Amino acid sequence: MTDKLKETFTKCKAEGRNAFVTFVTAGYPKPESTVGILKGMEAGGVDIIELGLPFSDPIGDGPTIQSSNTIALKNGVTTAQTLDLLREARKAGLRIPVVLMGYYNPILMYGEEKFVKDAKDAGANGFIVVDFPPEEALKFRKFCTAEGMSYIPLVAPATSESRLKLLASIADSFIYVVSRMGTTGALGSLSSDLPALCARVRKYCGETPIAVGFGVSKREHFLSVGEIADGVVIGSKLVSIIGEAKLEDAPEVTKKFCSEICGRTGLESTTREVGIIESIAKATTAKEATPSAVITEGDPKAELATNFLNGVVVEEEKSRKFPARFGVYGGQYVPESLFDCLIELERGFEEAVNDPTFWEEYRSYYPYMGRPSNLHAAPRLSEYAGGAKIWLKREDLNHTGSHKINNALGQILIARRLGKTEVIAETGAGQHGVATATCAAKFNMKCTIYMGAEDVRRQALNVFRMKLLGAQVVAIEAGTRTLRDAVNEALRAWVTNLSTTHYIIGSAIGPHPYPTIVRTFQSVIGKETKEQFYEINGKLPDAVVACVGGGSNSVGMFFPFAEDKSVKLLGVEAGGEGVDTPRHSATITGGSVGVLHGVKTYVLQNEDGQISDTHSVSAGLDYPGVGPELSMWKDTGRAQFIAATDPQALEGFKLLSQLEGIIPALESSHAVYGAIQLAKTMTPDQNIVICLSGRGDKDVESVAEALPKLGPEIGWDLRF
Repeated sequence: MTDKLKETFTKCKAEGRNAFVTFVTAGYPKPESTVGILKGMEAGGVDIIELGLPFSDPIGDGPTIQSSNTIALKNGVTTAQTLDLLREARKAGLRIPVVLMGYYNPILMYGEEKFVKDAKDAGANGFIVVDFPPEEALKFRKFCTAEGMSYIPLVAPATSESRLKLLASIADSFIYVVSRMGTTGALGSLSSDLPALCARVRKYCGETPIAVGFGVSKREHFLSVGEIADGVVIGSKLVSIIGEAKLEDAPEVTKKFCSEICGRTGLESTTREVGIIESIAKATTAKEATPSAVITEGDPKAELATNFLNGVVVEEEKSRKFPARFGVYGGQYVPESLFDCLIELERGFEEAVNDPTFWEEYRSYYPYMGRPSNLHAAPRLSEYAGGAKIWLKREDLNHTGSHKINNALGQILIARRLGKTEVIAETGAGQHGVATATCAAKFNMKCTIYMGAEDVRRQALNVFRMKLLGAQVVAIEAGTRTLRDAVNEALRAWVTNLSTTHYIIGSAIGPHPYPTIVRTFQSVIGKETKEQFYEINGKLPDAVVACVGGGSNSVGMFFPFAEDKSVKLLGVEAGGEGVDTPRHSATITGGSVGVLHGVKTYVLQNEDGQISDTHSVSAGLDYPGVGPELSMWKDTGRAQFIAATDPQALEGFKLLSQLEGIIPALESSHAVYGAIQLAKTMTPDQNIVICLSGRGDKDVESVAEALPKLGPEIGWDLRF
């Protein structure tokens, strides 16, 4: 199968032309149109097809291909069905090579080794996986090599020399060169830096062909790129044209467009027998010709690439101050264009936390932030629970009304050290957005906040606060229109503007080093709690409780107690309408291991690896993933996790408001409910500390909206 790809590039070179590579998402616009479209590509002169595996959260793709993924999934297309469509196309006479292109999570859920074998059986020739880190690429490449399949690496403009050398070493048929930073999409012009990029790649890839994509949309592009590359890739433009055509016309429209781009048809090259051109090519281009034997794992060439990659991975881990993984969780599952920016951020973060002057500067803003936050008992809440004594760590009293300021200020100081002039952030409940906008205003940095349209509606007050602070707020209408979609768009925006922009992720999620960065700045919560509680009581609390969405306040509270085995760590997730229904956000309680937003962790997903829609009365917990360190603690048993439903969260909201005169955020209300249930199982001489992560003024309208439906379930009627 690898041979077929190599032979295609060899043949194209012998004919004095570039290989033409096109992309379409399987099942778009309808499953029944896929075979005809693939055949239309071949008839239009295409040499290699990239067939996209639909995925719910394609963070490396622009709106055109993202939309095609969404439509294919609505059509019910699965990974298995994608292979069936390819198998059907082969039976219909499709002969040119097909490369399956997609994201890791559906492959992980399918089973990597099984996927490679089944793809070979269906007629695939190779794979492009957009978000593979080196260690995963090595494992997957072994499966490919064993089956004679090709693994095709991606190279981006920001790829460093050392990483370029690594990627070139594992390429066995061709290298996909991303022509520009950003997501996929057709453009009117190409980057002037493209020749230099291709020259850099050729320095390391030797005779391995390179194919250039991203932004190529018309014949002039095809000809221009063809001057410096061996192959030219067109995706978004073709997907757009297919989408605009009548369903029955899609194959012919595809053929016409492809033929116009490459100036030829595929009839001659796909129907005739091997002739003089191929014979001359095989006789005169021995360097490029493919040996008939497939490289196996015992072959020295395969071992050389494997050993080199192993060495790079080991050296990367040795050079890190903080590990990239928490057990099996964590990592960097991102498009190639983000890797070196993450390395820059990791180094900047490590330098900062090792610099005493950085911490002096950070602590100098404690009066501005409202630190240290108060710790005090909640006597009436304790009396109501009837068991352990309950204490409150008052992060709701921080400047901006939540714990989010701890991380936002720390990250903006790092951004300044890195020379960034702009910051972006995602937000659900709006608290992280407000904290980021606040810090950006203080340090005179441009700020853009991405927020799901549903969250914009239910958190209108915080949207207005962000705009008052000078931030631009971008509403996301895609997907579920909540936090998950805001993260997707923020990542896409960051990829496009890496040189000037820092992405301040608000939760303990995302690729390394983000979970460690967020934990580091949020650990002030647990550290202060430990010191304050000991000063008052001369001992540690018996339990600490925090709500869990992505995990920023919980990991901040739990981490300083991680080695204190006498202290129970309890995380309370958003149970929504019940974890036995599809409408919840209890990722650890009801999820499974997967990859989302650059990190391997527990996620809410279906059996095909598509990320599930979530629900919670609380916008800040309405997220289908969780921090990798929390996932590790779940597996080891160091922390326990339960889920509180929407009515139970409202009960926590009501009780703290009416018993202690403190209106909590709906996020924190989940922790209040969980702590009350835990206290009932404990004795009066024991102590629980709740991380009261945010105040509830932002949620008053949401509570009023929810009460007519949920109030009767808890006996709460506030009607006048």
